[in-house]
Amino acid sequence: MEILAPAGSLEKLKYAVVYGADAVYAAGKDFGLRAKAANLSNQELIEAVEFCHSHQRKLYVPVNIFAHNRDIDKLTEHLKFLQEIQVDAVIVSDPGVFSLVRENAPNLSIHLSTQANTTSYKSAEFWYNQGVERIILARELSFNEIIEIKKKVPGLELEIFIHGAMCISYSGRCLISAFLNNRSANQGLCTHPCRWQFSLCEESRPGQYFPIEEDKRGTYILNSKDLCLFEELNKITVAGIDGIKIEGRMKSLYYVANTVRIYRAAIDATNQAAADQQVASHIDWSLLREELNKVSHRQWTKGFFYGRDNDSQSYNNSTYQRDYQFLGEIVKVFDLSQSPLKGIRTSIDKDADDKVVVEVNVRAKFEPGDEIEFIFPDYRHDKQITVTQIYDLENNVIGQSNPNQSVRLIVSGHFPLAGIARKRIASPSRNHADDHI
Repeated sequence: MEILAPAGSLEKLKYAVVYGADAVYAAGKDFGLRAKAANLSNQELIEAVEFCHSHQRKLYVPVNIFAHNRDIDKLTEHLKFLQEIQVDAVIVSDPGVFSLVRENAPNLSIHLSTQANTTSYKSAEFWYNQGVERIILARELSFNEIIEIKKKVPGLELEIFIHGAMCISYSGRCLISAFLNNRSANQGLCTHPCRWQFSLCEESRPGQYFPIEEDKRGTYILNSKDLCLFEELNKITVAGIDGIKIEGRMKSLYYVANTVRIYRAAIDATNQAAADQQVASHIDWSLLREELNKVSHRQWTKGFFYGRDNDSQSYNNSTYQRDYQFLGEIVKVFDLSQSPLKGIRTSIDKDADDKVVVEVNVRAKFEPGDEIEFIFPDYRHDKQITVTQIYDLENNVIGQSNPNQSVRLIVSGHFPLAGIARKRIASPSRNHADDHI
């Protein structure tokens, strides 16, 4: 069962792979449904394919807009390019785009997007007979419905969303953003108006707005909670689902890395336990579950997994819960004796044999006295330190780090590359804006 990770940029793609994804989905600059993500240029797509394949991982490219006439010529060339660089599959939702793939890039594998809202085995069978290799099922399906589709169309690969933001509209096919802001969700430009505050207006009394108050800010009657099926992994694995998908191409590399590594650890433990015919007792499930809470999220829901969930909407706020702040990532590690700081003697490096110097690309401020954590692909290697001194790249001691700066720290122990720094927020954030941190 593949773990599919989101990647809104080449950097996030690499972190997704290093932190345990089996496959990554990342769009080009056009034709995907996250147009406001950085996305990948053609040259970056070439590099992404090479990186994924060199790590025995796969790259799937969303081409899942609902195309207009103006898109066809450029889209055709894009599909030919994706076939040429040998991406592992394209993700489509529009029958017209599907036909363009078959006509112009016949060697490309085709995955059917959740936007195509496949909700029955007859629909799945139809698409399978057309040549679709995998279907990303509609989020509106229950687990029992998914199992039935798997049994009825056994040759078809099935993929489901398991974690991340949910859309208020059916399979994400929404008109609200286009109506209110002239930015179509079906063209990748959603402004997320379902997260806004709403009031009640009676038809014969235009201009009179009645608050539907849940709190002092108003109500959020269209606002969905975030999906989390972590506790259902064993059922999903036994059912033979081919891919589980994490939402979040607009989110940070910290979101991608931490979420992927937790699902990786859980699935590996589940698979090992199944092979040994025993319960996965060697893994701390509560710790893994808590790690998912350390990435910003709305309230959790299991969506439609057990049928309709009347508790899937968050009516009283649209806030993210964020208890930890992403501080930066390790870009270089030096042995202290060979590092640029080798001539500097401080209280921390008296026992130099155990010390290394890490260079951190800073995303958010930290300062001496802060307790910060470094996470790694294997959660058992995570480390916590208290910052003593911070050095800039000229080896000067500085009072704090600042965003978009690189700094060096002297630390104890083994620190691999690709480590990510975070710290607990003293007053946890409840941010109403979409969170890209």
